[in-house]
Amino acid sequence: MKLGISTMLAAALLAGCTAAPRDVGPGEEAARAEIAAALDDLHAAAAAADFERYFAHFAPSAVFLGTDAGERWTKPEFQDYARPYFQRGTGWAYTPVSRNITVDDRREAAWFDEVVRSAKYGDCRGTGVMRRRGGRWLVEQYNLTKPIPNELFEDVVRQIDRRPPATLAR
Repeated sequence: MKLGISTMLAAALLAGCTAAPRDVGPGEEAARAEIAAALDDLHAAAAAADFERYFAHFAPSAVFLGTDAGERWTKPEFQDYARPYFQRGTGWAYTPVSRNITVDDRREAAWFDEVVRSAKYGDCRGTGVMRRRGGRWLVEQYNLTKPIPNELFEDVVRQIDRRPPATLAR
């Protein structure tokens, strides 16, 4: 079987495109390290019930999505919710177990997913978006979820469906 030069060239280019790892651009590792440090400090501030330090990690337009269907808070709403807990010295402790961070090419935005462990809730997943503002990485959106194993999902859905409907939209 004879292959034409254009077919071989196209196959070589396609193989090169699919096999080549993504290049890490200049500053990407430094950006990832800054983001990881910011997320680590966010969690440490929550565990220490340090209100000012915790919320300093959120952009003014940030949104926090909690584990309950009705938990969608703007930063001011989330601050109102958290203030009494933090004033009592009872923040929340989520310890990072693993984390993936992707940074855009211009080093202005990033998205992440992390597994965080809580003594009360076990392993949870945090996902979010961060933007670089004023030389700092700030959380624009954080979404905390409790992953449900697939084999338990139908039973959990039945339990949820027996409850009054949750309000997902405001």
